[in-house]
Formats: sequence, structure tokens, C-alpha cells
Amino acid sequence: MRVVLFQPDIPQNTGTILRLCACLDVEAHIIEPAGFPISDRHFRRAGMDYLDQVTIVRHDSWAAFEAWRAKSGGRLLLFSTKAATPYLDHIYRDDDILLFGRESAGVTDDVVNAADERLVIPIAPGMRSLNVAMTVAMALGEALRQTRGTATPKPEGTAS
Repeated sequence: MRVVLFQPDIPQNTGTILRLCACLDVEAHIIEPAGFPISDRHFRRAGMDYLDQVTIVRHDSWAAFEAWRAKSGGRLLLFSTKAATPYLDHIYRDDDILLFGRESAGVTDDVVNAADERLVIPIAPGMRSLNVAMTVAMALGEALRQTRGTATPKPEGTAS
């Protein structure tokens, strides 16, 4: 499972998402250009000391990311307010790539067309969107519940 941020532009959101990835042991990818320098103090503050614990792969462009994806495989799942399939109705796999767009502008048509699936987190009518960090947490939580939640329970009386 991998989380990919397409040209993120709010450092606090990116730092929070990277902290989430560190805590859940999920690889994070950033497709450049980001709207802030990776050394930004807001980015560092939101990520705290967790940034040293997460695997971050940076791609200098969409084309570079697509070249990486062609080699590594995995389905590209785009989370979008314009998608029709609810994220809870999707069946996730261990090698899925969860892609989230830029806070201010979403993703380009090339990205939309490259996605294997387009998923939405349904929200109340009249609401525009969720914060991207919240969206990542919800989507990643469900994906991991489905893929990591299949462990065989330990027999009663066995130590954890």
C-alpha cells in the first residue's frame, strides 16, 4: 500500500499525512512540484520527529511517477470529489496506490485518465470537500482494514 500526493501545496497537510504514513508503516510518495520547500517549518512541525521514520519517495514530475509506476505495478486509485464510486464499496489490495490531488486544484486530466479507479468519500450535500489529510486518513484506514485486517486471531488465553 502506498500513499501518493500530487503536487501538494499546504505544508501542514503534507506533514500530517507523512506522520500518518510513518505511524501506519506505509510508504509515501510526493509528485513535484510541491507548493512549498520540503524544509518549510510548518511542514516540519506538522510531521514532527516522525519524518525520519517514513519512507518518502519524491518524483520530479507526473511523467517520472508514471515511469516508476510502470516498473513497480499496482492499481492507481484516485480519490476525487468528482468520482462516483464510494470508497467503502471498493475492494482494496496490498499493492494499491492511493492518490490524492493538490488541495487548491485537484489533479490534471492526464492523472484522471491514468487512474485505474476513481473513488469518492461521500459528504453532505452543499459541502465542497474534506481536508486532504482527513481524506487520506479515512481512505488509508479502510484500505488497511481490508488488507491488514485479515490476520488470524490468536486463540483465547494466548499472550499478545
